[in-house]
Amino acid sequence: MGPAGRRRPDDTVLTPGRPARGRTTQSPPPPGRSLRAVSSNRPSWDTDDLPEGEEKVAAVQGMFDAIAPKYDRLNRIISFRLDVRWRKRAVRDLALPAGSLVLDLASGTGDLCIDLAAGGVRPISMDLSFGMLSADRSGVPRVQTDILRLPVPDASVDGVTCGFALRNLLDLPTFFEELGRVVRPGGRIALLDVSVPSNPVVRWGNSIYFGKVVPRIGAALSDGAAYRYLPKSVAYLPSPEEMLASLRAAGFADATHAQLSGGLTQLMVATRS
Repeated sequence: MGPAGRRRPDDTVLTPGRPARGRTTQSPPPPGRSLRAVSSNRPSWDTDDLPEGEEKVAAVQGMFDAIAPKYDRLNRIISFRLDVRWRKRAVRDLALPAGSLVLDLASGTGDLCIDLAAGGVRPISMDLSFGMLSADRSGVPRVQTDILRLPVPDASVDGVTCGFALRNLLDLPTFFEELGRVVRPGGRIALLDVSVPSNPVVRWGNSIYFGKVVPRIGAALSDGAAYRYLPKSVAYLPSPEEMLASLRAAGFADATHAQLSGGLTQLMVATRS
């Protein structure tokens, strides 16, 4: 949707229980096949170095299309179901009244949307990955779009959530500015992502688990290259201080940061000034 609520032609709306309408950014893969890099037999995310620029955008979109069918199961296994607790904490700290309109950005298969709806708000699922949206189980409205250019008018939503996707975005300051544009004054945001534990012992154990064990689990149950990429992708994240500074510059003056579960995950919450 553009100004005055008009939808841009490159946004695809997926209504629960109905097929997608409009022009998609990328067609879904044929049954049984993953989206792969056109120029290679290897997926575009199977690289030693982290991709940058538009290569990163394409790699992230293709990777999540490929792993969507088993994404939820792997999340539960890899996190020992801590991901459930982290999402519930984000919804609690969002602290919006029942009936509030909330965009869940990079929504994946809809886990956070389910928790938001259970909390009484009205979520809309938005993601770049067609595969993820196709696997959505939440039953809420879905939109395939670039979340750096949200298809909604200024100051039109009560809140925004984003779970474990900040490191996959091309430009975090632009994303934060977009949140400042669409969230009404007094609206709230809650942003989750992985973190680097400050405790050296926990940090060492976390690096072994996510650097060595998680890729093996991913290779056995899903896409090995994707689960080698995901632990490395934490390197994309700026420091908490930098992210808080960008949020405050974007109009969220009271932005705060907290580490969860000993620093395995971080949560930022803020109110639109």
